[in-house]
Amino acid sequence: MIEVEIVGVRIELPSNQPLVLLKEIHGERHVPIWIGTPEASAIALAQQGVVPPRPMTHDLLVDVVEALGHTIVSVNIVAVEDNIFYGQLQFENGTTVSSRASDALALALRAKCRIWCADAVMDEAGVRITEHDEGEDTHPGPAVDEEGELRRFREFLDDVEPEDFGG
Repeated sequence: MIEVEIVGVRIELPSNQPLVLLKEIHGERHVPIWIGTPEASAIALAQQGVVPPRPMTHDLLVDVVEALGHTIVSVNIVAVEDNIFYGQLQFENGTTVSSRASDALALALRAKCRIWCADAVMDEAGVRITEHDEGEDTHPGPAVDEEGELRRFREFLDDVEPEDFGG
């Protein structure tokens, strides 16, 4: 397993599909994972340190786990099949629970635990992002314009209606 960190959430254009970008801590590869809008919001808000007035679903789950006397010690991205990423929550007592990768990552930020990616996932989905790819030819910088992406995402949230989700 390779330890990774969440670089940020971005909206891919022209599809307007959100993705979360992971980066190996001791390497140069990144793993882009396309995710849903609610999970993108949950990850972005946690990264920005925003605490909602009432617990959101991921906050609630971490609170329940802690109230039951347990701890999420790590989140693992364990597989990718047909561009679908599979996650796993690892508890202090050795118990593991299967999860969508996006939910696992949202929980990792709230539980402040380590994130691991299976070697096979990194080999299959990992990409190297160079400064030239990012349009930053003059100096190194973050892989994602987090403030700009967060601003655009908040603008999206301001205009979205429940009917837009077709449920």
